[in-house]
Amino acid sequence: MTTTFRSHAELQAIAAAGAAELAWDAPAHNVIAWVSRNFATDAAAVACSMADAVLPALVADQLPGVDVLFLDTGYHFPQTYETRNAVAENLRVNVVDVQPVNTVAQQDSLLGKDLFARDPAQCCALRKVEPLSRALKGYELWFTGVRRDEAPTRTNTPLVVWDEKNGLVKVNPVATWTYEEIISYSDDNLLPVNPLLSQGYPSIGCAPCTKKVAPGADPRSGRWAGTSKTECGLHV
Repeated sequence: MTTTFRSHAELQAIAAAGAAELAWDAPAHNVIAWVSRNFATDAAAVACSMADAVLPALVADQLPGVDVLFLDTGYHFPQTYETRNAVAENLRVNVVDVQPVNTVAQQDSLLGKDLFARDPAQCCALRKVEPLSRALKGYELWFTGVRRDEAPTRTNTPLVVWDEKNGLVKVNPVATWTYEEIISYSDDNLLPVNPLLSQGYPSIGCAPCTKKVAPGADPRSGRWAGTSKTECGLHV
């Protein structure tokens, strides 16, 4: 059965009520329980970079069969695709591959080879932001794995917020978690995990734009290293 989506005004009101109901540091399972009371499973989606499977697993506990959106940019590490397959095979979720309008080869033909090196912002816009925005039109709410400890730009990440840019509710259940808590939960629950996490890549994006991070450095400092870019545009 297909869900009849509510209006933006209705969803904005629900988001505001959720933000008021949930404490700033509410546990992830409470946040997801709030979603399960207010949204149908097929109206929600989980965005997952396939660095780990903690968020999909947490959501699937209360919304089994939920869609997990994987942005297949065409530039991922082989380990990321392996993790995507493990998530699809082992969790109670439906992995949806979200792809850009053009393949890498087509983009190279249209805009020149290695756009990521010349204009990483445009590359992210074409291969991440536009495809996700297009995919999210099929939902009322999306979950993200954004955490407050990841970078200074994410310190004030709310648990529930209205996403004006995409026109739906945005929920960040693990915003209060630390990187160590993510790894511990993953280990304790035997969840699929991208092996690059233990090889110096605490934040994993596309292979050409992701470098190893020095111990103790900002976890996202390996993303677009050597440039002023700090976000791909999905969460700003």
